[in-house]
Amino acid sequence: MKAKYLIPAAIFLGMVAIFGLVLYQIGQGRDIKEVPSPLIGKPVPQFELPLLMKPEETFSSERLKGQVSLVNVWASWCVSCRYEHPLLVEMSRTLDISIIGINYKDERADGLKWLSDFGNPYNASIFDYDGRAAIDWGVYGVPETFVVDQLGIIRYKLTGPITEEKLKDEILPLVNELRKLPGITRGKAV
Repeated sequence: MKAKYLIPAAIFLGMVAIFGLVLYQIGQGRDIKEVPSPLIGKPVPQFELPLLMKPEETFSSERLKGQVSLVNVWASWCVSCRYEHPLLVEMSRTLDISIIGINYKDERADGLKWLSDFGNPYNASIFDYDGRAAIDWGVYGVPETFVVDQLGIIRYKLTGPITEEKLKDEILPLVNELRKLPGITRGKAV
């Protein structure tokens, strides 16, 4: 008889523990929506993949060195990607930064149509058909955006769409700080 009360009690206690942990994190000033990345401060994962627009050409992780870059993981089937895309297009027109796309688990024709219909903010868009490279980056959903420094080190990860607020308050200040480090080149050459 008593065993039948133990399961609901255990579930209740588990929920109380989770709720308590969330309250603790909020009290510590942490954003509970932020998903920490174990790759922050580490080199970008090694990869060499075909370009979306030029399948005969490849793009490797080595090409991310020498400049500060944004690496944006996107897909034509992604609703949140549609939300952030106009901002990426505007960024590509107004900011002096290299934006590299990783087209994630998409059909090539769909990705190409997306860029044709909505504009192409990317200096290069890598075609990651099976999603293996994105998995190495720790991506579990799209969109996700990374800031990579001139040494090819991941310095920031944003899960979800880029917003004006995230761009102004987090991404651009970090990019500007990283550009002050020795060895930075400005511009969009990749």
